[in-house]
Amino acid sequence: MMSKKIMLACAAGMSTSLLVTKMQKAAEEKGLNAEIFAVPVSEAIQNVEEKNVDVVLLGPQVRYMLHQFEQDLESKSIPVDVIPMTDYGMMDGMKVLSLAENLME
Repeated sequence: MMSKKIMLACAAGMSTSLLVTKMQKAAEEKGLNAEIFAVPVSEAIQNVEEKNVDVVLLGPQVRYMLHQFEQDLESKSIPVDVIPMTDYGMMDGMKVLSLAENLME
């Protein structure tokens, strides 16, 4: 199975680190081969280029940037969405992983 690359982008890349850990645990439980990592939003597009990302999830605190990301990623056919505030606040790795999987279908 090919590994999927899921990138989370937030204001500084720090607040999503716990969520990344929980998503990795959820991926292991589901048997999903995924590389999940977080970056500051200022480095997101550069990481998309360098790492061949399959999906981008934005932290709720940068939801205002969704339209810009949609424009930037449209030509690459990379889906992007905002992590729901409740899932982010609860650090629900399984729900956020499911969001990423649904976007990649």
